[in-house]
Amino acid sequence: MHLTVAIDCMGGDHGPHVTVPAALDYLRRTPEVNAILVGQQDAITAELRKLNADAEPHLGVQHASETVNMDEPPAAALRGKKDSSMRVAVNLVKDGTAHACVSAGNTGALMAISRFVLKTLPDIERPAICSVLPTLKGHTYVLDLGANVDCTAEHLLQFGVMGATLVSSVENKEQPSVGLLNIGQEDIKGNEMVKQAAELLHASGLNFYGNVEGDDIYQGTTDVVVCDGFVGNVLLKTSEGLARMLGTYLREEFNRNVLTRLSGVVALPVINAFKRRTDPRRYNGASLLGLRGIVVKSHGAADRFAFRVAIGRAVDEARGGVLNHISERMSVIQEGTA
Repeated sequence: MHLTVAIDCMGGDHGPHVTVPAALDYLRRTPEVNAILVGQQDAITAELRKLNADAEPHLGVQHASETVNMDEPPAAALRGKKDSSMRVAVNLVKDGTAHACVSAGNTGALMAISRFVLKTLPDIERPAICSVLPTLKGHTYVLDLGANVDCTAEHLLQFGVMGATLVSSVENKEQPSVGLLNIGQEDIKGNEMVKQAAELLHASGLNFYGNVEGDDIYQGTTDVVVCDGFVGNVLLKTSEGLARMLGTYLREEFNRNVLTRLSGVVALPVINAFKRRTDPRRYNGASLLGLRGIVVKSHGAADRFAFRVAIGRAVDEARGGVLNHISERMSVIQEGTA
């Protein structure tokens, strides 16, 4: 079956200069996928001409007259820009023209527009932002990363179901493990909301590992880590800041004097291998889980390679039938608690 992805070409720091060539790269590697490039037609067409791709198969262009600025308030984007590239791309998912959409635009606006247009799946009260982080064992999925600052225990249960279903759908793991982020592994640790969430997760039928601590994330203790959006966003930003700091330290030490620069040349293969393993571009693309449609948010500063990764993430979710599987799993849980 051919899948179609709607791509918001105007979002992000670079707009069509990155999104259009990234889409072409993906289509040429994956000919069974179609793409609809959404945005200002003149800008998209100019980029296609520059890349000699005017007649590229499996590719269409959908004009949208407006764009959402990266610092624009979500409410203003939702109410005042109904023909924005972001809104049009999400609408294509709603009406069934596209199976998924990808945008590097304003996160708050994308969440607000997607939730308004697509609505949430049955038995899901709030969508969550889920992303992949590298670990010593490969990678783990963490949610929520900022969509929901205040959560109930029931919300964390739903996040656990959505995260586990995503992993089983796209990675073919029958029983992915789920951990609940806490300040200790003991059952007595944490606030009342987290304790209640642990009880719900234990009774859910998920492969619930129990509480995990911050260091468990990068150890790869579980396939999925669940937390509220306040904690998750702090975790994500702290991780990004630490990665930048370590990279800066490494460059400073190798450039300290002639001897360290020479040692840097000798160590270059190891340094390059390290960069490849920790390259955040390989994990680009956060899923807005819990909606009645697949929406993937790319990092705003994503380059051509990183945006292509985000497109692949959206396609994998569509192929894996993530939406149906989440609905089925939530239905089973609701029946068990009725």
